[in-house]
Amino acid sequence: MTQIVKHEAFEAIPETGNEHVFVFGDHASKHIPKDLNNLGLTGDDLTRHIAWDIGTDVIVRRLCEVYKCAGQLAGFSRLVIDCNRSEEAASLIVEESDGTVIPGNQNLSDVERENRLNRFHRPYHAQLKHSLDAMDNPFAISIHSFTPHPKKGEFRLVEIGLLARYDMESAENLRESFMRLGRNFVVGVNQPYSAYVLNHTVDTHIAPRKLRHLAIEVRQDHIDTTEKAIEIADILADRMEPIISGHFVGLGG
Repeated sequence: MTQIVKHEAFEAIPETGNEHVFVFGDHASKHIPKDLNNLGLTGDDLTRHIAWDIGTDVIVRRLCEVYKCAGQLAGFSRLVIDCNRSEEAASLIVEESDGTVIPGNQNLSDVERENRLNRFHRPYHAQLKHSLDAMDNPFAISIHSFTPHPKKGEFRLVEIGLLARYDMESAENLRESFMRLGRNFVVGVNQPYSAYVLNHTVDTHIAPRKLRHLAIEVRQDHIDTTEKAIEIADILADRMEPIISGHFVGLGG
């Protein structure tokens, strides 16, 4: 792949010199196709965190630029269908999210559900599989973000979360890197979410290939503008580079 490939379900970003890293964002878009009539939503519900992972589009693109690597972005809102859920998951197409009822997702027929799977979910995963199959054991980076304060929950003190299950070493190294170098962040492993729960994309594509990887969650108040998201992306790129290259030396090294 030598040029960006755009599909209703995804945008595939080509590598420009680095075949050893791959970055992706499952929830990078808030787009809802016109024929779905905004799922019956209006106002802030179309742009707040229930619709997408704010800031992740910018971070994925910036990391691909800095590392000169390939990447993939979802092309649709997770309210349409969540590509980080299995096809059998109850939360695949949510009827309610953080206190907001989603009218366009109420009482979907089997035909409507299958249409969304075929139109969005399956093409996204087929492209991800295709890209990873064409690469030789890349270091994979999954980018998500989380709201500082959900309507149904407490304020989250963690600023950067590392979801770790299959590659705890990379997560612990990145946490140590943040502790040692420059600007401090509150970094948690398996906070505010756990890699042992609702981790479909990594479970499906990354774990079976035994790829070294990082699954990163960034609190959205740090990346809610393009400028702030680029700044965080550059910090992440700097902290991750020695881990990706295998040159990271821990405190015990």
